[in-house]
Amino acid sequence: MVRTLAEAYPGAHCELDFRTPLELAVATILSAQCTDKRVNEVTPALFARYPTAAAYAGADRTELEEMIRPTGFFRNKASSLLGLGAAVEEKFGGVLPNTLEQLVTLPGIGRKTANVILGNAFDVPGITVDTHFGRLVRRFGWTEEEDPVKVEHAVGALVPKAEWTIVSHRVIFHGRRICHSRNPACGVCPLAAECPSFGAGPTEPEKAAKLVKGPETAHLLAMAGLGPEPDAAPDAEPDAEPDAGPDSRPVAVSTAKAFAPPPPVADAVPAGGSAAAPPGAAR
Repeated sequence: MVRTLAEAYPGAHCELDFRTPLELAVATILSAQCTDKRVNEVTPALFARYPTAAAYAGADRTELEEMIRPTGFFRNKASSLLGLGAAVEEKFGGVLPNTLEQLVTLPGIGRKTANVILGNAFDVPGITVDTHFGRLVRRFGWTEEEDPVKVEHAVGALVPKAEWTIVSHRVIFHGRRICHSRNPACGVCPLAAECPSFGAGPTEPEKAAKLVKGPETAHLLAMAGLGPEPDAAPDAEPDAEPDAGPDSRPVAVSTAKAFAPPPPVADAVPAGGSAAAPPGAAR
């Protein structure tokens, strides 16, 4: 399944825009109960106004709240950003730390946010257990755990450490594009042949195809035998339901068997704790 996800989402990445670790920390805090697309609309002006931890620490609360208002829960988020700036400035000399143990001491940063920062700003492997990730790995049968930390450790035991970050992105991409919470597009899912939850959504390929979201739609449908493969699979965040697709299509195939083993990678320091998860590969 991990190999199939790699084929389906070769461009999977963090969909929050950032240039520095501090910017990613701020964007991740703002992303709570908000889409990445909306956060990315807010952060350019925010990052320009507050380029350093000291700038957040000294920010005017009313001005800051107004800038982040579109992301929702802006008062709580403003408190987190003010506290984050002050703590980074006072405890770490204005530089965001790069360990899980230090990151989780900062206002607004829990284990999930810390793993996002570590994996994407510092290249330290981490598993990001957000709503999509937890829901999907339970559907996949990778774990039955509900607690995010237990989910993190269970998946970490199945996936090689060096792949923790990219596998997190690919699972999250899959949840946003095909494996929706209420109506997954099972009939065109590239994991259909291996997924124990196949049938949770429409299994007819033509019906399921209408549920696929995002700019990878043509690539994903081609994997299912519905149309030609595009020149390149895009990788931007989906923000609308796609069109139903071309009127004339070949006979549908409900799953793909395009397995391309990932290249070997060096072992890395885990972001999920001091104990290293045993290597292995998920189905």
